[in-house]
Amino acid sequence: MEHWVHTFNILGHIINVNLDTVITMWSAMGFILLLSYFATKNISIVPSRLQVIFENILGFFWGMSDSLMGKEGRKHIPIIASLFLFIIVGNLMGQIPFAILNLKEGELASPTNDINLTAAMAVIVLIYYIAAGFKKKHFKFLLKDFSAISIFICLIDILEMFTRPLTLALRLFGNILAGEILISAMLGLLAYLLPLPFMFFEVLVACVQALVFAMLTMVYISTAIQDE
Repeated sequence: MEHWVHTFNILGHIINVNLDTVITMWSAMGFILLLSYFATKNISIVPSRLQVIFENILGFFWGMSDSLMGKEGRKHIPIIASLFLFIIVGNLMGQIPFAILNLKEGELASPTNDINLTAAMAVIVLIYYIAAGFKKKHFKFLLKDFSAISIFICLIDILEMFTRPLTLALRLFGNILAGEILISAMLGLLAYLLPLPFMFFEVLVACVQALVFAMLTMVYISTAIQDE
């Protein structure tokens, strides 16, 4: 379960890169870009099956954003839906199809099996919803007035800003890593049939974790831009 690590020497600085998750990360992004291109290439009133799938995904997030943030929330759908699509594809990359590839350097794991990636996405979410909050409320995003209660709440909010990306990153990373370790353990016990139920369960976990990450992102943006 160790990463396929490659060391680069750039201007005298040693940089270690997890090549397995870099490869699957770029593969996931390329797959989504290619799929999106074909889904939007010939948009028509009578949609194709691929167009219907994408319309249903966006329709789901539109409905959720309307209930949480109102019509204003739709402009935040691109980042939310992009995160959902990337995470769900990335989660499945470690099982289908790369799990069947046996390389001498190691296994091609899911990109979300790397804490560096999940932490980077969590930081992006943090920066995005803070920027959205300041754009909507300006300085009142953190401090409504200079009363003792407002200052105390402001300090709690700042602390929460640091814990939110931490929980986002660790939740996704931990669930995907634990699933891959479990499947590897089952393969070690019995390579035939025994791992199948766990692999099907991990497919469900991959979908749920992508939805959880996207929904929490939507909630954080909602709390940043709402007046309540």
